[in-house]
Amino acid sequence: MAYLSAVTLLWAFSFSLIGVYLAGQVDSWFSVLMRVALASLIFLPFLKFRGIDKTLIAKLMMVGGIQLGLMYCFYYQSFLLLSVPEVLLFTVFTPIYVTLIYDLLKGRFSPWYLATALIAVAGAALIKFTGINENFLLGFLVVQGANLCFAIGQVGYKYIIENQSVKLSQHTIFGYFYLGALCVALVAFTLLGNTERLPTTNTQWGVLFYLGIAASGLGYFGWNKGATIVNAGALAAMNNALVPAGLIVNIAIWNRDVDLTRLATGGAIIVLSLWFNETWVKRKVALSYQAQNQ
Repeated sequence: MAYLSAVTLLWAFSFSLIGVYLAGQVDSWFSVLMRVALASLIFLPFLKFRGIDKTLIAKLMMVGGIQLGLMYCFYYQSFLLLSVPEVLLFTVFTPIYVTLIYDLLKGRFSPWYLATALIAVAGAALIKFTGINENFLLGFLVVQGANLCFAIGQVGYKYIIENQSVKLSQHTIFGYFYLGALCVALVAFTLLGNTERLPTTNTQWGVLFYLGIAASGLGYFGWNKGATIVNAGALAAMNNALVPAGLIVNIAIWNRDVDLTRLATGGAIIVLSLWFNETWVKRKVALSYQAQNQ
């Protein structure tokens, strides 16, 4: 849990930094490319080439391409459609995806998780009840795309490491994760990037370097390494620790005018969905699995 807790504190500032200094000002595809490229440079010196199974390399690159590359493509677009608090709150679906994907990898599935999602959707709608528009709905779906990619990546990495017969130091192979993400980022920027909207201030460059080196370079290694240590339940729970941490930072420093009543009410319903998932759905699913195995 130490790895996951440390990265949560590190990432708490990332949402606001993107929303305040980059979204709508710097080309989002360039931001993704810059962030992934800097993260890749951190681990290239440690990358081990000899004696590494090519299948493992392909799996790590695929996981990195999904969790970091494709996720960022969704994630950065969401800030053009939603406010920072909305992006943060809509990430609460990630633990559900984490649990679902891990169960599917283990050959299990229960439709009861959809009940949790529906309650959370109700909370999300309440936050914007008086102003739901096309951008809001699209933004909500874009965040879910990012959530799903993030969940697939971290669960996939956990599953790969758990089933790896030859034990390797993770820092010697994690560079392949970033190289996979870099391939996706390069393609995205080549096809969709706007070279006329590159950073123009030292602050924007500074934010990109912080996000690339600290939040991505150190953060994703720490998060995925932590994911291999804890169980799937703890991993799912820690995903939502990002929400209050990010909200506290955003509201305290950058967004003091937010409608706290509506935000708190909608957020409470979303939290209720998680409590429902943890206390009722998971117990019912566990009993169902036990009955099937008897």
